[in-house]
Amino acid sequence: MESTRQAKISRLLQKDLSEIFRQQTAKMQGVIVSVSTVRVSPDLSVAKAYLSIFPSEKSAEVLASIKESAKTIRYELAQQVRFQLRKVPELQFYLDDSLDYLDNIDNLLSK
Repeated sequence: MESTRQAKISRLLQKDLSEIFRQQTAKMQGVIVSVSTVRVSPDLSVAKAYLSIFPSEKSAEVLASIKESAKTIRYELAQQVRFQLRKVPELQFYLDDSLDYLDNIDNLLSK
């Protein structure tokens, strides 16, 4: 069960990561990266961010690029939350494919 502190930090990280990705994807035409959820470990040392990437055909290469620049993203995040958090958690990025799953179910039901 997630504590109140974990929930608050998760929301803070989700908001700030969304802003970072919005700024970065403004340079890339036709790609949208949104942060679906962020889960923080109980000791607040690791944050797992689940990303939804549109279009889904480019999701593998965009996710690989994000994982390569994880340290830079963590630094940018630290600049934004430096007055709220003492230590910024290590970031791990995962692909959130729930929208693709829902789309597949809709297609199966319409047949």
